[in-house]
Amino acid sequence: MKKPSTERRLFRYALHYKKGILIGLICLAIAVTLELAGPLIAKTVIDDHILGVEGYWQEVTELNDRYTIKYNDKLYKRVDRLDTDDEIIGEPLTVMQIGISYYFIENEVPLQGTRDISDDEVIAIELGEETAEYEATRLNLSESYAFFYPEQRPIILLLALYMVLLLLAGVFQFFETYLLQQASNQIIKKMRMDLFSHIQRIPINYFVDRPAGTIVARITNDTEAIRDLYERVLSIVVSSLVYMAGIFIALFILDAKLAAMCLLVIPLIYLWMKGYQYFGTKYNKVIRKTISDINGKINEAIQGMTIIQAFNQEKQTQEEFEQLNEKHYTYQKKLVRLSALTSYNLVTVFRNLTFVGFIWYFGSGSLTATSVLSIGMLYAFVDYITRLFEPVTDIVNQLPLIEQARVAGHRVFELMDHEGENLNTKSIQRYRGNVVFDKVTFSYNGVDDVLKDISFEVKPGETAAFVGHTGSGKSTIMNLLFRFYDTNQGEITIDGYSIMEWSRQQVRSHMGIVLQDPFLFTGTILTNVTMNDPRISREKAIQALEAVGAASFIERLPAKYDEIVTEDGSTFSLGERQLISFARALAFDPAILILDEATANMDTETESIIQRALEVLQKDRTTLVIAHRLSTIQEADMIFVLDHGAVKEQGNHDKLIEEKGLYYQMYQMQQGRTRASVS
Repeated sequence: MKKPSTERRLFRYALHYKKGILIGLICLAIAVTLELAGPLIAKTVIDDHILGVEGYWQEVTELNDRYTIKYNDKLYKRVDRLDTDDEIIGEPLTVMQIGISYYFIENEVPLQGTRDISDDEVIAIELGEETAEYEATRLNLSESYAFFYPEQRPIILLLALYMVLLLLAGVFQFFETYLLQQASNQIIKKMRMDLFSHIQRIPINYFVDRPAGTIVARITNDTEAIRDLYERVLSIVVSSLVYMAGIFIALFILDAKLAAMCLLVIPLIYLWMKGYQYFGTKYNKVIRKTISDINGKINEAIQGMTIIQAFNQEKQTQEEFEQLNEKHYTYQKKLVRLSALTSYNLVTVFRNLTFVGFIWYFGSGSLTATSVLSIGMLYAFVDYITRLFEPVTDIVNQLPLIEQARVAGHRVFELMDHEGENLNTKSIQRYRGNVVFDKVTFSYNGVDDVLKDISFEVKPGETAAFVGHTGSGKSTIMNLLFRFYDTNQGEITIDGYSIMEWSRQQVRSHMGIVLQDPFLFTGTILTNVTMNDPRISREKAIQALEAVGAASFIERLPAKYDEIVTEDGSTFSLGERQLISFARALAFDPAILILDEATANMDTETESIIQRALEVLQKDRTTLVIAHRLSTIQEADMIFVLDHGAVKEQGNHDKLIEEKGLYYQMYQMQQGRTRASVS
């Protein structure tokens, strides 16, 4: 079944918080609408109230309202403001502006055409091939003010309205920003939780050949890039689209033909985005992959800093890092070049071409002798066209972030698509610990068998040890029993039940493991024993630590059982970490205990302490031991000798020594090394 596209899956994540996003977008649309009212208000102020003084006036008999003015002891009112109650006298008169002066003409004269005024105040109006002359009276400042006085109040009211609209737009923009950012953080929170939850369901083999840093990068860096998509890009792109829609609506109201011409911007933006997507995706894929590799290299270098410095590999390590860093720089440079070619500069070119078309349109068709284009209309068009390219610039500037988010989203969903298993933590009855391997064969790569037809049984309460050379299959047996991997052939049962009948979590629910190199988590000694499991009380954890002999060094610590544990427990010795891990296993009271060479790296004194702890730990439970030192397993009930994935010998220590086979040879070699080291 084909997986949905990255864009569709990112959209589905947004739907989880659609209410907040929808309300935010509604607030955005309202804010944009309120803000776009500005040019229309400005057009009204200019055409109807500032330039509206020029036009036709009518003498009336009474001072009926505030629009009636007094000039030369007569009452006048603009023709467009006459009411049915007004009693008019004579024919309309004309107020005309030439330069910065206004003239009163006692005739109705054309307002179009080229105007000129002579010294004797005769106005000549050239209209096409005809020229007409009219006597006029120049209005002084106080007389001109009389004609402007009725416009003061509407201008103030309109400006006040505009201020109120801007304040309201600011309020809605606040809620829009808050709601969209809140939703974006919620989306990324859910995505990170889903991603982290999913990687815990992925089989362990996924993590074997992948550096931890590359996986960390997907959970942190890649989701952060996606957060920018929801938090910044979503609000900016949507606001830009709403803004453009509002501008086009306003342009169609003013002039449908010019608005239709401006619609060419839309396919340009589409082609622009497709072109950027083609190249941007290629570059971003390399960049995101390189960031993951850099994280992996840094993580590896920090963890292995002791070895790097001990073997003087600082220069080599730095060169490897520089290669990754240089690769990241090279593709970032390509991306910057692409953005520079397709960003502000290109928008400026398109905007200038649009203004050329605008001037040509009005210059050839509208700005003629019979033109009726008003200054307010011209201002509104220029303002809207200027504003039209602001959201275009905003959208183009978001293209790098959009592509980063798309590539990051692809990487995140690629990890999510890796087959995982549902967690089933439903409790099962504590089993007794009868372990049977029946003709088990297993291969990690599907070609080379690590285990070959292995069969054995460990009875409840017994201690079984597995010995053999490196690569003989000892650890693989434990991996299969823990269901880190599943067998290729054969069956593993516990108390007669196939472990395949239970979930991996149920199989492990009554098992404990102690590794050769114990791992401690950041926290305290107690939290490392309880693993924050509410079933393990503080008292029970302390009892477990005391039982394994860890209390002797813990009591000397400043905070005792609440002593802080740093990453991997590096402030504690290996033996101390091992005792804490023993207490962890004991506190959970497993039916089956697995010891993976738990004493392999111990000195003799520490080993004796560990051995006493092991006796406590192994009591009344089935124990499977991966042994490196044969001296530590002499009391085991059963010893299995592995060679190239097969059980070659089995029996207790005495029996195997008597047989003088592989075990005997291994024992003699170790005894010889021990005697040599003592001497």
